[in-house]
This record gives sequence, structure tokens and C-alpha cells, in this order.
Amino acid sequence: MQKRSTSASRSGTSGGAFVRRRVLLGTVVLVALVALAGLFSYLTRDNRASSNHPPIQPSSPPAASASAAPSATAGGRTAALPSPPDTRDPIAFGKAAAVALWSYDTRSYSQPELVAALHRWLTTEGQYIDADSVEHQVPSPMLWGRMADSGQFATATAAEAHFPDSFTRALQADPGAITKAYVYAVTVSGKQSISWNGSPQGGAEDRSATLAVQCRPDHPCALVGVMPSVAP
Repeated sequence: MQKRSTSASRSGTSGGAFVRRRVLLGTVVLVALVALAGLFSYLTRDNRASSNHPPIQPSSPPAASASAAPSATAGGRTAALPSPPDTRDPIAFGKAAAVALWSYDTRSYSQPELVAALHRWLTTEGQYIDADSVEHQVPSPMLWGRMADSGQFATATAAEAHFPDSFTRALQADPGAITKAYVYAVTVSGKQSISWNGSPQGGAEDRSATLAVQCRPDHPCALVGVMPSVAP
């Protein structure tokens, strides 16, 4: 399996914006959840640490599958780009989002097409969105090209999802705390299977991630961002 190269350093201006978005996401989750394990590292890490954070790599065939839009390739194949489900259940949405983030197919669509598809999962509320944390889950254009040379693709399953213990305790202590942003923490566990030319079976490994999911009562759920560490 091929390794991802470390992301290049960003400019001062874009770096500052990146850090502000990260702090905003951390603040929203902090206010909504009161206390979330691992949040301190999310609030305090700087732009360099964020840029060097390794992406969560994809997993095995979809169990919590999201709806998808087909994309035709030059070779005549079709593959599904991930499309967000219409649900108001943060657990169901978190499982579908994890599958989308852990899956890719370099044979069937381009890296920008996948990034654009994942953007459709994001909340439209700009004060909460952390698009960078989602984009960092996708291989860089250069790495994508090398992966495409070997026909690399990955599928994923999400076997289990739950609210982290700290999230549950916080809601029990202050049930009204979440009603401003309606941002939930959802920890998802599953498997990823990666294959490539000459190795159709590939190999499977366990994956897990904690996602920030916004589910307002009058609107379908949307992805806010990906937490840098997994909250149990």
C-alpha cells in the first residue's frame, strides 16, 4: 500500500484562516458538548501540526452505505461518488460519512471529483464548517496520480457508531447545551479494504474516527468536520 506524502506548508494568510477554522470547530463542539475527550489537542495544535496530520485511510465494502451518484470513466467503468443520506439521525449519518471518507476509486473518478463530492456532505453554516479536516482525508493530487497508475481503490464498512462517553455525560449534565449549534460527536468503527492491479483481494484493516455532525431538528444532518483523535 502506498504512503501519502506530507502536505506542504501553507502561506501565512491561508494558514491563519486554517487555524481559525480549527479553533472555531473546537469551540463549537466545546460549547455544544461541554467536554469532549481529545478536544484540548484539537484547540491547541498549530497549522504545522494540522498540515502534517496523516489522513484516515479508507476501509471495506459499504455496510452503512450512503446514497451515491454514478460517475462514468474513460474506460467505461462506473463508480459511485458519495452522496449524503437524507437523515436527521446523527448516528446513521456518522456511519455513512465514515464510509464516504474511507472509500475512493482512482480508476473511476478524479481526485477533484471526490473532493467536490465530499463538500456536498458539509454543513452550509460557515461559522461551524471545517472543510480542511475533511479534505485532508483525501490523497493529494500527486499521490492520487501514482495510485491511479496501479488502479488503487478502497471500500469501507461502518460496523458500529456511538456518542463518545464524554459527549453523553455532557448532555446529561446540560441537555440544553447542544441547542445552539446542534453539533454532535459521533465515533465510528469499521473496516477498510484496499486493492490495486494484481492484488484484487487487497487487505482489510480496522478503522475508527470521531466526526462532528450537525443535525438540526428541521434539516437533514451535515458534516462539520473530522476530529484529530478518536474519542471513546
